[in-house]
Amino acid sequence: MLGWVVTFLVIALIAGILGFGGVAGASIEIAKIIFFIAVVLFLVSAVVGLARGRNRI
Repeated sequence: MLGWVVTFLVIALIAGILGFGGVAGASIEIAKIIFFIAVVLFLVSAVVGLARGRNRI
């Protein structure tokens, strides 16, 4: 998922350099959304992993 974030950031940088402000802004927003989704999924996965690890007998 973080690969998509990097892809959209590169698209935004190239579009910004070439003067396509609308495309650059949209790409940055998409990259932000995907990044925060990835962070939330990571945190949920970490909490579930910790919860499962503590139930050992």
